[in-house]
Amino acid sequence: MKINHRHFITTLRGNRPAGEAARHARRAAAARSARKPFSLSRTVFFMAIAFLFLPLFVLILYSFNSSRGMNWTGFSLVWYGRLFSRSTDLWRAFWNSILIAFTSAGTATALGTFGAVGVNWYRFRVRNYIQVISFLPMILPEIIVGVSLALFFAGIKIQLGLLTIFIAHATFNLPFVYLMVMARLDEFDYSIIEAAHDLGATEREALFKVTIPVCMPGIVSGFLTAVTISLEDFVITYFVSGPGSTTLPIYIYSAIRFGVSPVINALSVVMILGTVLLAFLLRNFLKYIAAK
Repeated sequence: MKINHRHFITTLRGNRPAGEAARHARRAAAARSARKPFSLSRTVFFMAIAFLFLPLFVLILYSFNSSRGMNWTGFSLVWYGRLFSRSTDLWRAFWNSILIAFTSAGTATALGTFGAVGVNWYRFRVRNYIQVISFLPMILPEIIVGVSLALFFAGIKIQLGLLTIFIAHATFNLPFVYLMVMARLDEFDYSIIEAAHDLGATEREALFKVTIPVCMPGIVSGFLTAVTISLEDFVITYFVSGPGSTTLPIYIYSAIRFGVSPVINALSVVMILGTVLLAFLLRNFLKYIAAK
């Protein structure tokens, strides 16, 4: 009996994928049949998402309400018109917050970056104490930090205003930047520094041309975190602010005693859109510097 070897090999090759496909299909069908119609973890996840984002949708919706109350009376852009035409004090508080946020975040980022590099690179006697003390503003209640800073400014005779808010925000933003840069330095390959020194780089050149570029994702993340924390802070700012230094959280707190104005809703929508746009623009930049 003559066996057609080519037909036999072709038959084996044809049957193998079919058998594997059948097994995968049976496994997928078994997984679908074993899947429970109700999942507690999935339910909790969707409830958490709804709890976080439903208030934002309500805020956006009522920023277009034609009346001040919670009763929907019709679609209107009247509150956006008042926001951009008759809200001088609100915009003054907003720009005060922006000024304080970016200047204090920049200062905290510079100090936190160099502090993290110094603590990570060098070994000195009080190194462990500095690492512990640097986290105190993060774990202490904000009211304690605010009262202590207010007493400190009163003791050294500094008039409360934008300067004291700037100092306070830079102080409690510093540990956040320090922590993020330290996390980046813990993954740092120090053989790169040794290679830079072997090629003739000085310590300063290795710092600015090697270490800081490698730590840039942590530095940018720390800066953005500091900006966010500074913009939303109320407790510490309340204790260290003075006449003419009203920030946006303090302005909203003062206005909310007479009821929430839809103008605040309109400003919140503008800030949400600005934050989403900024995050979209920074996404590719963060991916780029993280890949370098």
